[in-house]
Amino acid sequence: MSEKIQMLFSEKEVDRRINQIASEISEKYQGKELHLVCVLKGGVFFMCELAKRISVPVTMDFMALSSYGNSTESSGYITMKKELDESIEGKHVLIVEDIVDSGRTLKYLSAELNRRNPASLELCTLLDKPERRVTEIKADYTCFEIPDKFVVGYGLDYAQKYRNLPYIGIIEP
Repeated sequence: MSEKIQMLFSEKEVDRRINQIASEISEKYQGKELHLVCVLKGGVFFMCELAKRISVPVTMDFMALSSYGNSTESSGYITMKKELDESIEGKHVLIVEDIVDSGRTLKYLSAELNRRNPASLELCTLLDKPERRVTEIKADYTCFEIPDKFVVGYGLDYAQKYRNLPYIGIIEP
């Protein structure tokens, strides 16, 4: 490991916050079924942990979008690498994302999914980095707001490494 990683949120802190967010989501969607749409690859760790804690019935699907490549800076160009497997029309949809950074990817995805006529569409993110925002987008559920640092762990990567860290850390390449 040539990069140095400084812990930002411990595994225990992340776990506690996911429990709180899942409780809020469960309360809001009580009596309904919720369809989770995970943004791969980073969001999968968060979505699995979140889904286990949501008390209403959930279904899941996955999309892959990219604006980073192997860089620590967003390119600003969004590519769709994997489409949903099923329709979201008439479903209560919750987009589950690892991080909201510039906001470009989530703005694009929200607009795209809204065109598919869900019953409702909300956004849940593990991390929010508002200092980096270049387009207006706000998550309905946010676990942590973070400073403008490049972070890894809990699904977030640097050149496909460090996703498996059980905590969230700031990377210093």
